[in-house]
Parts: sequence; C-alpha cells; structure tokens
Amino acid sequence: MDSIIQSISEALSGLPGELVVLVISMLPVLELRGGLIASALLGLPLERGIMFSLIGNIIPIPFILLLITPLFDRLKKTKRIKPLVEKLEAKSLGKSEKIQKYQFWGLMLFVGIPLPGTGAWTGGLIASLLNIKLKKAVPAIFLGLLMATVIMCIITYGIPALVGSVQ
Repeated sequence: MDSIIQSISEALSGLPGELVVLVISMLPVLELRGGLIASALLGLPLERGIMFSLIGNIIPIPFILLLITPLFDRLKKTKRIKPLVEKLEAKSLGKSEKIQKYQFWGLMLFVGIPLPGTGAWTGGLIASLLNIKLKKAVPAIFLGLLMATVIMCIITYGIPALVGSVQ
C-alpha cells in the first residue's frame, strides 16, 4: 500500500499535501487508511490529516449508496461488462454475512476495522446491494469511519511518535 500511495503522491506532486490526501482518500481500496498514511508521509499535522482523509472518504459514499445499484443494473445489460459487475457483486456480498445479520453494528464494524477489503466503499456497496435503508447505512458508515480514523491515527502517527521518543 505504501508504494501505491507513494506513486500517487508523486503523480500529484506540486499540489498541496491536503489535496493529495483528499484525492487518495476518495479512491477505492486506499480510502481513509491510505489518506492517513499519505498525510503522515507528507508530514501534515494530525488534525489536517484527519479532516482531509475523512472528507475525501465521505465524498463518494452518497453516490455509492444512491447510484450503485441502478448503475450495476444498467451495466449488467452490457454483454462485456456483465461478468465484471457480477463478480464485483459476488465478492462484495461474500463479505456481507455479518452485515446482513447485524445490519447497523455489522456495517459499522466492517467499515471501522481497517483490514484489506473493508472500508466505506465496500461497506456502501454492500449496504446498497442488501437494500439497507439510508437512515441506517449512513450513520453506520460514518461511525465506522470515525472508528477507522482512531485506529489508523494510532498506527500512522501514534506508534511512530512513540518509537521515536524511545530511541
């Protein structure tokens, strides 16, 4: 992940660090985790890193929740793209058992525990595919992002600061 973040940061060099973090946080797979790592690598203060990572990761979520199902339905009518969409749906729904069972809490934990394949993008996609109501999905995803923020801040800012103070 670090090399991907480094490559994107280099491609966006010349832009303010905050904008780099915002863009990285908007990307699937990288999301908030990648944004906070980039923020630490760019030397941004913790508060600015949090703010721009959260904003960047939140921006795509309403579009995913509201538009992904109709978009997928339309794309499945295209012979070439249908297998790709079905594979993405199957992969996402394969991770949805706990979310389906516990809905709000399952979705919040899925988004909040920063592991590969989890996060707001996949959480939003699963919520949409499972027809979880917006009034339940949006707060669960947002609280999950706050949880992931705390965990990632400890990893990207806290541990390095602790190790640096020990040496």
